Amino acid sequence: MKTKKIVSVALAALMVTSAVAACNGGKPGAGEIKEFSSFFAATATTTITDDNEIQAIIAEKVGARCKETWLTGGDAGEAIGTLMASGQYPDFINGGDASKQLYDAGALVAWDEYIDKYPNIKEFYSDYDWDQFRQEDGHIYWMNPFDQIYGQDMTTEHSAEAFWIQCRVLEWDNYPTITTMDEYFDLIERYNAANPTTPEGAANIPYTILCEDWRYFCLENAPQFLDGYPNDGSVIVDVDTEQIVDYNTTPTARVYFQKLNEEYHNGIVDPESFTQTYDEYISKLSSGRVLGFIDQWWDFAYTINDVFKSNDTEQYGYNYVPLPVTIDGRDNQWNTPGGQLNVSSGIAITTSCKDVEGAFKFINDLLDQEILDLRNWGVKDVDYCVDENGLYYRTDAQVAQCADSNYKSTHLCGYSYFPNWSGTSRDGINAMTPGQQPSLFRATLPQSVVDCFDAYGVDTYVEMLHSVDNSGVWFPMWSYSNNMNTSTPGGTAWTRMGECKHQWLPEVVMSDDFDATWDAYMAAYAETEPELFLAEMQEELDRRIQNYNDFLASQS
Repeated sequence: MKTKKIVSVALAALMVTSAVAACNGGKPGAGEIKEFSSFFAATATTTITDDNEIQAIIAEKVGARCKETWLTGGDAGEAIGTLMASGQYPDFINGGDASKQLYDAGALVAWDEYIDKYPNIKEFYSDYDWDQFRQEDGHIYWMNPFDQIYGQDMTTEHSAEAFWIQCRVLEWDNYPTITTMDEYFDLIERYNAANPTTPEGAANIPYTILCEDWRYFCLENAPQFLDGYPNDGSVIVDVDTEQIVDYNTTPTARVYFQKLNEEYHNGIVDPESFTQTYDEYISKLSSGRVLGFIDQWWDFAYTINDVFKSNDTEQYGYNYVPLPVTIDGRDNQWNTPGGQLNVSSGIAITTSCKDVEGAFKFINDLLDQEILDLRNWGVKDVDYCVDENGLYYRTDAQVAQCADSNYKSTHLCGYSYFPNWSGTSRDGINAMTPGQQPSLFRATLPQSVVDCFDAYGVDTYVEMLHSVDNSGVWFPMWSYSNNMNTSTPGGTAWTRMGECKHQWLPEVVMSDDFDATWDAYMAAYAETEPELFLAEMQEELDRRIQNYNDFLASQS
């Protein structure tokens, strides 16, 4: 097979090089491939095998490779806690929500003296943005690998949270205009009444909710979006007053959960919503039975879209698109432009790393354009082709091949939690990633999605939402709240608020007496002292605004 023949040359070279290195008794030598280790406190969408072919090619070019390890059970805090207890860490780590714990434990290497040495790393952020990563001691310990745009914004996918719906539902109703929560659920109700089963004969699940562990954002944070605010995650920021607002207690929050309660008793909300695991949830979506739900694109789409493609069920209109839903049809901010800064977590280098300079060089090398092309596009003439104008494209066979789960594990190597650009390539012609290449994006869409886009007069998932952007210099506030812990009164309240919502919101949705249960929930919620959390968030908001104003003053 052509693919295997081309990449096996690089693989053989790597094996020989590694064998020579092994004979050196672990001492660094000319041509040796350095071996780094990593742990990412997230669930892998694709696990790279030890004999991954493009990983071998990259290793040959940059002189290093990294063994990736991912979260396979429990939560980030538990996994990071286990590492901290042992005192032994991988070379690279992304602790997710537990990143602050690693910093507090002194487990991370400060970046300050290294950033200027490595131009690709330095280029990733502006001086102002780099400064936002500083911790209490004044040093930088990580960089977030996502959402940085090089050149032009080429975003096609809405990677964040939304109300999603199957294309078959929209097609059935002649692609109606849906802008409110009530219209959304009314459409699902009407479709399910007329079409209670899938085209394959399985019973539909009209609406499901993912609530497992940290993913319960799929249930609890919709009120901020329904009121037209962007994803600050833990709070609403009133743009006019620059004040923190608690989205858990707004009038919209009550209306939203009352609607879920009604739909639960109408048989629309999946009764297994509050007990299902993430794997069970993904299995349901992959079956094509679920008509609608709220989630982040990255949490479901890359898995289930490949399933639909591989088992030839795209033809049934099972793929999902987002709708611009708010409480009353007001402007939405479901989608915020790429490049929004998340400083709460990122890839870090630990104090266990015995080659810190080599680790920084590895990150820097992964941001070279040649390596970015390998990570994002694959091997030229195997995974993509180049036309006479220098534009990258994929044939139908290449598209199918790159969607195959086994091929992705054994051949493609995205190094997905290492820094990567979106936007345009440094060649000024192509998109950094295939999913953002305009011609390829449309060519790889299922026909049901193409028909949907055409019906609504749009070209991308982003355009489906017609979002506006009113986010301020503080955005997103969750980059602070994600790192809060019980060391402060506000952090203690934040923890108690989460525990309260985990317990009460399922009861609110399932209750036979919504009003009484909602009142009991609000009473329990008040006991968590949310005002302490809100006060700490207000302090952080004020600090961010002041820092930005100070920066502007320093530039004048």
